[in-house]
Amino acid sequence: MNSQYVRREVFCGNTCHELKRFWEREIGKQTYYRQSEEHRLGRSALRKLREEWKQRLETKLRLRNNPEEVERQTTVS
Repeated sequence: MNSQYVRREVFCGNTCHELKRFWEREIGKQTYYRQSEEHRLGRSALRKLREEWKQRLETKLRLRNNPEEVERQTTVS
């Protein structure tokens, strides 16, 4: 029985090191992909366009809900 345990420890020692190295590489790849995707999205104009459309919609809703306020603003200007 002792020889079986020794073999497993030796086998596990080499394999564990290789597994650890494999998973460290995989984690590194995933981190790189995630960071590059975040960078790509940060440069994207989509966020800016969404914000502009959101502001337009809010303005239209305000105009629809309070038409008297718009008349006051045009008379003041």
